[in-house]
Amino acid sequence: MAFPGALPGRTGLVSRPAARVPGRNGYRGEVAKKSRNRGGGTRPVRPARAAAASGSTAQTGTAQLTAPAAPTTKKTEAYPGQHLGLPERGPGSVASMPRRVAALFIDWLLSMLIAYWLTGSQFWTIAVFAVEVYILTALGGITVGKRLVGIRAVRIGGGPIGFGWALVRTALLLTVVPPLLTDRDLRGLHDRASNTIVVRI
Repeated sequence: MAFPGALPGRTGLVSRPAARVPGRNGYRGEVAKKSRNRGGGTRPVRPARAAAASGSTAQTGTAQLTAPAAPTTKKTEAYPGQHLGLPERGPGSVASMPRRVAALFIDWLLSMLIAYWLTGSQFWTIAVFAVEVYILTALGGITVGKRLVGIRAVRIGGGPIGFGWALVRTALLLTVVPPLLTDRDLRGLHDRASNTIVVRI
């Protein structure tokens, strides 16, 4: 008796595998699954690209970590008279330029009034001013104008200014220009030449 799909052979009957019947809804093999993955869904990330992306991220993070930090502290500048051992504020500190200009203006106005009272003219104002500043600076380092604004001239290292250094200081003061050339301690050329400094009292 012959079976469907059987072939005669030497030793017996050899059965032929039955052919697969395609499904009704189409082919369900591996190729169809791959084709579906191509059409829709997210593609898997290739190992090379994933490694490159992770490497770039790591390099970026390393660059951010090794970047130098911005400085947060600022160097404070020394105030006038600090290297001389004077305080920053209060009595004994370096007198400001507005105070010194105000004292100079008061002394000049007073000298002008005295000159007009003595001679009836303002021509001798500069002579009265020179005598007043010279004598009062030599005796105590303080003129009328300095007294009113609360400052005085003192000699660095202590001791009185004296008539000799007061003469040098007053002569340079009358030339106008040396007092304007100040250093970091607000000392003009007339102060540096006589080794004096103007401080608050």
